[in-house]
Amino acid sequence: MGSDRPRLVISGQWHPPGSSRAEAARFTSADGVATAKGAEGGETLAEGAVSGLSVSNRVGRIPRRITFADGSVFETDDNDAIDRWLKAHRGWRVGFVHGLERFHPRLILLVAVVAVLCVGLYRYALPIAVEVAVAVTPPAAPRLMGQSALASLDQTVLAPSQLEGQRRQAITSDFRTLAELTPGGADAFDLQFRRGGVIGPNAFALPDGTIVLTDELVRLARDEDAVLGVLAHEIGHVVHKHSLRRLYRAAGITTLIMFIGGDIGSGMEEVLVQGAGLMTLSYSRDQESEADRYSVELMAKAGREPAGLARLFDVLRENYGDDDRNDFFSTHPTTPDRIEDIRRHAAEVGAR
Repeated sequence: MGSDRPRLVISGQWHPPGSSRAEAARFTSADGVATAKGAEGGETLAEGAVSGLSVSNRVGRIPRRITFADGSVFETDDNDAIDRWLKAHRGWRVGFVHGLERFHPRLILLVAVVAVLCVGLYRYALPIAVEVAVAVTPPAAPRLMGQSALASLDQTVLAPSQLEGQRRQAITSDFRTLAELTPGGADAFDLQFRRGGVIGPNAFALPDGTIVLTDELVRLARDEDAVLGVLAHEIGHVVHKHSLRRLYRAAGITTLIMFIGGDIGSGMEEVLVQGAGLMTLSYSRDQESEADRYSVELMAKAGREPAGLARLFDVLRENYGDDDRNDFFSTHPTTPDRIEDIRRHAAEVGAR
């Protein structure tokens, strides 16, 4: 190692070995020897050969750390001075990340790599992570999510049901008959009646098996099989854990956004436990189709009209049209093809 040219003096802080205590200091380098001296008294705090030092890479404006052989550390935010010293006296290169930051073509490449990585995570890693999360979720977690979501919705959107008690009892009895035919039995579900208010005619399932049915939907339906068809559809969402999957997917997307853009505060909590977050999430087309088929098969097994769900869709489309002005269609999008698929599957089930 040749002698230093010229002498280097950098201000910063010195930390004793294994301690967080900081002391104002100056780092000097001359004739192949590096020294950390107190800023006021000038006493030597640490000293060693330049070749034995460990210097952290430059990453943005994060302070650099120079570690001596005894474990003490000199820290400084004068990154430019450290870079000049490394280049002039040791032949070291500027940190890889900082080099990419300063060289724009490489920065573009880095952004492209990050974009490809994010797309790969979204397309391939996220679905796998969701399935793993669903598989390892303890029973208490869906209960907590469902209870929190329903409490939030009761405070912000829903109101106590005003449906006649006799009508509620009849629907509940038929609902339990349907639910009894599922793998978990009737006790795995809880039917709740609410006045929908701004969400109007609607029905939705929560992760814990709670199914909410609004007064507006009951009164709009032309017959009981139409109501039971949509309840069987929601039972299908619960059986196949669609609500839990969409919550975990939303949480995964939130995590991905945090990975790209930094902390977004309470977004994760909003997605996982708040009813407002739950109502903004839509099922995928495959999940809706799976729940449709489950409704048809469950209704047929119970001796009800298999295409009852299609009847409800017909009524809703006649009254509201097939658009997002009705909240039911924003979370359960329907199309003529979907109604036709329900009736086709009902005919196949009836022919068995």
